[in-house]
Amino acid sequence: MKEYMLLTPIKTGDIVVENRIVMAPMTRCRAIGNIPNELMAAYYEQRACAGLIITEGTSPSTNGLGYARIPGIFSRQQIEGWGKITSAVAKKKGKIFVQLMHTGRISHPLNMPEGAQILAPSAIKAKGQMWTDSKKMQDFPVPKEMTTEDILQAKEEYVTAAKNAREAGFDGVELHAANGYLLEQFLSPVSNIRKDNYGGSIENRCRFALEVAAAVAVAIGTGRTGIHLSPYGVASDMPHYPEIDATYNYLSEQLNRLGITYIHLVDQSSMGAPIVPLEIKKMIRNNFKGTIILCGGYDKERAEIDIQNGLCNLIAFGRPFINNPDLVERFKKNWPLSQVLNKDLFYSSDEKGYTDYPEYVEGPIPIVAN
Repeated sequence: MKEYMLLTPIKTGDIVVENRIVMAPMTRCRAIGNIPNELMAAYYEQRACAGLIITEGTSPSTNGLGYARIPGIFSRQQIEGWGKITSAVAKKKGKIFVQLMHTGRISHPLNMPEGAQILAPSAIKAKGQMWTDSKKMQDFPVPKEMTTEDILQAKEEYVTAAKNAREAGFDGVELHAANGYLLEQFLSPVSNIRKDNYGGSIENRCRFALEVAAAVAVAIGTGRTGIHLSPYGVASDMPHYPEIDATYNYLSEQLNRLGITYIHLVDQSSMGAPIVPLEIKKMIRNNFKGTIILCGGYDKERAEIDIQNGLCNLIAFGRPFINNPDLVERFKKNWPLSQVLNKDLFYSSDEKGYTDYPEYVEGPIPIVAN
């Protein structure tokens, strides 16, 4: 039988993962009241076969709660709720990082508690709409341009959230600097037209993301800090810009200097976005000496090829983990993957389409007489 590197252990930062299969972060909107719950614990426990789980986007503050029913990690209740989830994963000998996601301008007041603000590097309204439970689809509003004080506060919120994550039992944190959320909003000259030290040049546009990464790494350790990037991604109104290659060249060089444990690079071309050129992936691989996680439309064989050729160290799978909670076991035993996937239930609020996907059953299906 063929030996797959994909199925072998590897050390990344301060942890050792049992295989190189990562469960990619996926928003699932089951956190009623923005508090992690028992249903979410069951969901993550079912998928603890992954070498590393990266949770759904989790807000570091009330201002980052852009979507309906997404979790936070800034209150005592949220820390305790996540603690139940990390315990469930640890019992299965899994490893889990929380993804810290401040949505920035990708938000709506109807999804946020009273007193929260929709913040962004510049007061530029994103194209598109946002689901709200009370009024369904609504246009994105114009965000408030962040002051220097807002930027400092947001950075502290990331740091506090990272400390909360460690208290809750997480093995580390992933900073979400992709998919058009706050950290990427600073990176792009389309959403960031500031005239101060956080806008204009590539160095200035990368400053906030790098300062957050550095501060979090100091708080919880470089070996427990990762970052999520999506060059060429167009999600949340993030169009291409001429300096994109140079931006990610500089950013990956500086992240390497910080010594954080990984860069998680997503290619969204399988979902209609422009493909991330192989040259860009190689450039980031050459610049960054830590762990590289690649994500985007992979199957088992292509994942193995990219690991063996040195393009990355781990591969993240998203949607296959939704309807195949035992994905790693299916890969190990060459079992077929389930093709039953109800997309209408991706962002609903209960167990349907969430924890009710079955594991694979070997052998013939028994015939039950009427």
